[in-house]
Amino acid sequence: MQQTLEEALAVLDPARPTTTFAAGRTDAGVHAAGQVVHFDAAGPIPPARWPKALNGRLPATIRVRAAVAVPNHWHACFSASYRRYRYTLYNGVTPNLFLAPWSWHRYRVRLDEARMNAVLQELRGEHDFSAFQRAGSRRANAITTLQDLRLERQGDLLVVELQASGFLYGMVRLLMGQLVAVGEGRLAPETFRRRWQERARWEVKEAAPPQGLCLLRVGYPEELFPRSAWYDCQPRFQLESQDSPVECGGPCDLPSKETTEPLGRDGPPTG
Repeated sequence: MQQTLEEALAVLDPARPTTTFAAGRTDAGVHAAGQVVHFDAAGPIPPARWPKALNGRLPATIRVRAAVAVPNHWHACFSASYRRYRYTLYNGVTPNLFLAPWSWHRYRVRLDEARMNAVLQELRGEHDFSAFQRAGSRRANAITTLQDLRLERQGDLLVVELQASGFLYGMVRLLMGQLVAVGEGRLAPETFRRRWQERARWEVKEAAPPQGLCLLRVGYPEELFPRSAWYDCQPRFQLESQDSPVECGGPCDLPSKETTEPLGRDGPPTG
């Protein structure tokens, strides 16, 4: 995406090489409804004209919703006060082709959203989230502040929203893999709690697939764009009927290995 955007910018502003800087990076397959990018421009195009000019040169999978001028010291990443992600789970039995590109289909048992929300809310505040950090991170530490956490069920759809000052490499997908295991009854809340409090990264082996995750929005101390251009741009799905699986009354007879994507092969710390 970055390369495609920079190639379009180079055509419109050939006077100087164009490098873009984003508010955050996402894994391949993850969506971004509210990504923010900044770049330096030397040409005559005014800020309000950039969206139309760029959209005429970008593929249909990339769209610029708004553009404004910012001070020279402003940075899309470092000036941000929060990022907010949304993860969508489809908990119906029958596959849905229209939901498949935007959700994770978990259908064997009915997810216990009360259990999931209880352990999720314990993460609020500033903590060391090393247990949910993918191998290869270049951050100096794994301390971050989760500012807001929400889980809602709407029929067979579960939506989890996480807002933080910043997210670790692979954090949301690793966290969602553990959260779903709690909801399916395969992982005890006590084990979930111990893993993140003891920073037991080697026990967190699988990640939720990327297509259910979306960078919902990026916030700044001052709103730069029209609210319609950046606030909750990802549509919320709604299903008229329910096709829920049976409830799980205790530890469920499910495979211990999730059909999720492994992220790294961290082992226990040595010393």
